[in-house]
Amino acid sequence: MSQDQQGWIETYDFVQGVQAAGPAHLQQVGVLKTGPADARRVLVLLGGREGGSGVFRHTARSLAQAADDLQVWAVDRREQNLADLSAFADTPDQATEYYLGGHYEVREPADHPYAAQWGLEVLLEDLRRVVAAASDGGRRDVVLGGVSVGASEALLYAAWDFDGTPGYRDLAGLAMVDGGVLNAYSGAGMEFDLPLEAAKGWLAQIEGGAVFENFTSTTIGLGDRPESAAVWLQLAAKHALADPDGAAPLADRLPEALRPDRALTNAGLFGWLVGAERAHPSYSVTAGRLKDDGAWIEDGPTALGTVAEAFAGPRPGAWLWYTLNRVMLDLVAAIDFTETDLTRLLGLRLFHTRDIDTPLYVFQSGLTNGTTGQAAATVTAGSRIPELSLHSDAALTHQDVVYARWDDNRFLQTLSQFLRGLPRRSH
Repeated sequence: MSQDQQGWIETYDFVQGVQAAGPAHLQQVGVLKTGPADARRVLVLLGGREGGSGVFRHTARSLAQAADDLQVWAVDRREQNLADLSAFADTPDQATEYYLGGHYEVREPADHPYAAQWGLEVLLEDLRRVVAAASDGGRRDVVLGGVSVGASEALLYAAWDFDGTPGYRDLAGLAMVDGGVLNAYSGAGMEFDLPLEAAKGWLAQIEGGAVFENFTSTTIGLGDRPESAAVWLQLAAKHALADPDGAAPLADRLPEALRPDRALTNAGLFGWLVGAERAHPSYSVTAGRLKDDGAWIEDGPTALGTVAEAFAGPRPGAWLWYTLNRVMLDLVAAIDFTETDLTRLLGLRLFHTRDIDTPLYVFQSGLTNGTTGQAAATVTAGSRIPELSLHSDAALTHQDVVYARWDDNRFLQTLSQFLRGLPRRSH
């Protein structure tokens, strides 16, 4: 682990995960660590459905700099080990030829049948090893948090039974953003009803080889492969960082439905793909707008360069290449946050939902229209959670939350305040 003279670290390390199905070199998770080396509290963060550790670069730096005793650990789920990120260390043009020229290592589902067993249990067991490493033998307090489905996973960790030990006992606090259980996503138009027979059918498809899903790529329109969206956005970000005002060589290679109607600069193209004027609400930032000449003009709470830096890598990137179908099945099955026929079918050990006794921080952007907070209040009322700290800013998008400047970011401000107010645990 490297550190500078002031004792500040920003490194990407690996933590050994649980031994599960699959090759030995995949049994680990990457962690982006940021903050003072001697911090006594660690905030461990999980991204959303597609969110990798790089998505939290700005969040981690901002929170650690605002505190004098905090590290932030952003986690890459184990499936990111399948991504071929090698050429992102090359020039933008070389990387473009490598990925768009079809030279990268493609992961076909049929070649990775073991990933059918990488569900919520494996994810949480991996995460528990990260939490244990962050606690440094009990010398540091750990707060666990996440955005979107990462928020769901953090809360499910707290309720999970780890061989007789409830997950919440590992934690000094929980932090959830735009996600959770119960009706947390309904305000964004996402409601879940999974009959038992449908779950059995979904499980059979996964065990039959449908181990990855491509929801993000197809929703954005950047392709039909699981990794398509992540590859395109990382390439666009790399060009935007290297030569923001140069003509965008990627514009004419975009899928036809996404091609802009004018010549764009590299920054203009990246803004075109992620800006709130055009992009899908779940994936957009309020960072400015295109000028008539195809350049990008900054305007809004988020700086486009902050987003580009998160995506460009080379490692870690902002988005995962492969989202596991089994994890998504398990998350939907666990949405009622109690034992059901579904959780028993899938072996989900949610035995401690009513026992959770850690302070809970919740933030909701404009995406969920208040249902994140409503769901969190229901969870709090049905548990031993001593404090619910609920905050909102409808002007921020789902992605602005992790990228917006401190002065315009109520999430960063209120989470920092929550973390400072947590009492030290006795060790």
